[in-house]
Amino acid sequence: MNWIQQNKKYLTLFSLALLMALTRSSHFGSAISLPDASLAAFYLAGIFSGGLISLVVLLSEAALLDYISITQFNVSDYCISPAYVFLIPTYATMFIAGKWSAKYASFSLRDVAMQLTYIVVASSVAFLISNGSFYFLSGKFADLSWLQYSERVAQYYSPYVSSTLIYSSVILCCTKLVAMLNKSEESLEVLN
Repeated sequence: MNWIQQNKKYLTLFSLALLMALTRSSHFGSAISLPDASLAAFYLAGIFSGGLISLVVLLSEAALLDYISITQFNVSDYCISPAYVFLIPTYATMFIAGKWSAKYASFSLRDVAMQLTYIVVASSVAFLISNGSFYFLSGKFADLSWLQYSERVAQYYSPYVSSTLIYSSVILCCTKLVAMLNKSEESLEVLN
C-alpha cells in the first residue's frame, strides 16, 4: 500500500479544508471570487472522512477563517450575532447527510440521483437553519415579520443550494470516475 492510500482520509480532509479556505470569502461569488464551498466541504467530509474529528476540524476552520477575515481583512461582521452558533447544526446537517448518502457510491443512475437528492434536501434544511436562526436571534429584523423576511431571503435560496450542488456533484463525479478507472486498470492487470 502506498503513502497516498495510507493517508487517504487525511488528504481528503486537507483538500476539503483547502477548498473551504479558498472560497469562504464570498457567499455567492463575484467576478474575482468563487462561491463559498463550505456546505459542500461538510457534505463531502461526511462521505469521505466520516468521523466526528473531521466535522470538528472543519467547524474550527470555518470559525477561524471568519475571525481572520473580520479582524485582518476588514470583512463585515454583519452576520456575527447570537445566531452564529447555529452554523454548527447547519454544517452538521450537511455532514450527516454526507454520511447517510455515502452508501450510494456507484455511478449508477439510482445512486447519483440519491446523492443529488441528499444534497438538495440537506442544503435546503441548512438554509432554513442558518437563515431562520439569523432572523430570530440576530436582533436585526425587529421591524420585519417572518413573511417579509422570508420574501427578502428567498432570492438567496437558489444560489445557496446550487453552488453546493455544483461543487458536490463535480467532486463526486470526478471521484467516481477515478474509482471506475482504477477498477478497470486493476482488472487489466489481473488479466495480464
